[in-house]
Amino acid sequence: MKTHSLSQSWLNQVPTYIWYISLASIAILISLPILTVVTSVFADHQDIWQHLRDTVLKDYIINSLVLMIGVSVGVLVIGVSCAWLVTMCQFVGSSIFEWLLLMPLAAPAYILAYSYTSMLEYFGPLQIWLRDIFGWESVDDYWFPSIRNIGGAIVLLVLVLYPYVYLLARVAFLEQSVCTVEASRSLGYNPWQSFFKVALPLARPSIVAGLALALMETLNDFGTVQYFGISTFTTGIYRTWFGMGERVAAAQLASFLMIFILILIFLERRSRSNARYYQTNAINQQIPRFCLNWWRSIIAFATCAIPVILGFVLPTIYLLDLTIRNREETLNDTFWDLTKNSLIVAVISAIVAILIGLIMAYGQRLIPNTILNISVRISSMGYAIPGSVIAVGILIPLGIFDNSLDSWMLNHFNISTGLLLSGTIVALVYAYLVRFLAVSFNTIESSLSKIKPNLDDASRSLGYGAFSTLFKVHLPLMWGGILTAVMLVFVDVMKELPATLVMRPFNFDTLAVRVYQYASDERLIEASAPALAIILVGIVPVIFLSYRIARSRNATS
Repeated sequence: MKTHSLSQSWLNQVPTYIWYISLASIAILISLPILTVVTSVFADHQDIWQHLRDTVLKDYIINSLVLMIGVSVGVLVIGVSCAWLVTMCQFVGSSIFEWLLLMPLAAPAYILAYSYTSMLEYFGPLQIWLRDIFGWESVDDYWFPSIRNIGGAIVLLVLVLYPYVYLLARVAFLEQSVCTVEASRSLGYNPWQSFFKVALPLARPSIVAGLALALMETLNDFGTVQYFGISTFTTGIYRTWFGMGERVAAAQLASFLMIFILILIFLERRSRSNARYYQTNAINQQIPRFCLNWWRSIIAFATCAIPVILGFVLPTIYLLDLTIRNREETLNDTFWDLTKNSLIVAVISAIVAILIGLIMAYGQRLIPNTILNISVRISSMGYAIPGSVIAVGILIPLGIFDNSLDSWMLNHFNISTGLLLSGTIVALVYAYLVRFLAVSFNTIESSLSKIKPNLDDASRSLGYGAFSTLFKVHLPLMWGGILTAVMLVFVDVMKELPATLVMRPFNFDTLAVRVYQYASDERLIEASAPALAIILVGIVPVIFLSYRIARSRNATS
């Protein structure tokens, strides 16, 4: 009774309505772009919509489905097989591949598209080398496949997205019961039989979750499909808005794209809804590994090495070589200005995302009830929405607000305010928050949930209020989680292309935007330094994930 009364007394000191208002306001701001896109379905623009249906909508649907199917097959084959090999099999280099297989996460697909196009084109290093070897003099003397098609886009997307499946599948394999694996061995199962009949069914929920993330990123991709001339919903939204000047029709296309996203979310949740998998192993039990003979070791080594080489090593080395050999042209004042712009928006977005994520996570901890939980979940749903959809959903209400304010000021004070929010850094940061707030919140919530409630009680008994407890107790304990959230949001903002391309202020280009512009103009040398910078920044969270994987392996040893 004493503890209960103390908790009630401490809670009464907290202005509860502040948390309600704060979280409800955050939920409204984050959901506004999505609601704008959804409500656009009911807008009366039949002529434009009919034109889209008669001309390009079928291509958008078919190409998007083909991309999703191709990427699904690729990321499942590479991600699951590599996760099984490095977790359950012993071969030369298996411990190194545990973290190397994550490296392609650092390179966005559009950078791989530009790099491989440059490497494989007629005047690229590969074809020049082939002509020197075989004495070919012109394109008429030989045939070389083109990468700039939907097949090439699928391959490149697979190379950068398979780590989503690999990471979650590997965690699932690590958590599997030692007794289950040994039971399969006692029944005479070889490694492949154990994989298909025991490990794979147990890891299915994690694999499906990783696949859903990969497919969401596939639908969000703009740079790759635009550069390869593939018509998808993301390219269609951009063309409809800027090419046809039809913002409502663009919003309707965005709402159509959201249907794909909602289907993916539904299928992912559905796959886990009735599944119940339980493990019985202690964390200090080491999962027995299958020792592979020499020829199987070679196959396993090649299986793990090929995606790493193609997805990270080759494009990084090529971009580094281009940058260094043409450093006077690449590392110029323009490059440093672009770097400064990218750092500005990335730092601002990361700081704001951390503050809002902390408010959400701490408010949920203080007052756990249905209303606040719903507000928090709404606020963290933006990560599943493509950047192009978010950009359209933000520009429409901001444009209405700016035009209404300008009209009111002209009528009453004869002063034109112009565009106060549209086309500003504020709008750009807003788009980043909608897109990446979930990354910040989930990381902070995970860190905060590991702090035992008895520390809160101890702080209350010493007379500390909610905010004092946050600053004196919680923040020091969750500092690592906060730094992780800052790093993840920072890197995501640096790599984001669709939202930045649409929302950026006039004459305010970032590294991602300029890489896209240079590559579109076939100026791949100038694009090399910005592309390399994005990859180098992306390596930071990959190294962190690799460290966590190493710790997870040690924890099972």
